[in-house]
Amino acid sequence: MPTSRYSELRAQKLGITVASLAEYPSPDITIDGADEVDPHLDLIKGGGGALLREKVVAQNSRKLVIIVDQSKLVPRLGHQFAVPVEVTHFGHEVQDAFLRSLGCIPTLRRDKSGRPFDTDNGNYIYDCRFERLDDPTEVQAAMKSRAGIVETGFFLGMASEVLIGSDSGVEVRKRQS
Repeated sequence: MPTSRYSELRAQKLGITVASLAEYPSPDITIDGADEVDPHLDLIKGGGGALLREKVVAQNSRKLVIIVDQSKLVPRLGHQFAVPVEVTHFGHEVQDAFLRSLGCIPTLRRDKSGRPFDTDNGNYIYDCRFERLDDPTEVQAAMKSRAGIVETGFFLGMASEVLIGSDSGVEVRKRQS
């Protein structure tokens, strides 16, 4: 079940059968990567621009397994990676000041040609860099309450387990109940 058009087209080109949520509304497992993983197994995702689709699939799956290497482990979210925030084209300019009021420096993501990056859903993304992000739950709630903000790259309380690869093997961390 690909979460981006690029992955879907690539799979089809390789002859891999793809499924959809319409066919399988509750996948048993989603396996994906992450841009950051904190000690509570909360995540930042969306560096590739498919955060909305990734979250829709993950929320409908019975289990979310994340595979990363040690470089993705952080003491707190926002430590290394900006938080992607997907916004509508209409009125996107007013989101900059709103996002700044939450304590971040937002940057409109651009494609290789310098134009604003369009998601598969026809939206823009602001990459929000926080000097310090103490309460991701509170920040996400504020963002999600704002008209024009479609989704955030916060994946809080969603990962069932995280597999961390290193030269010495794979460490498995499971979410505490």
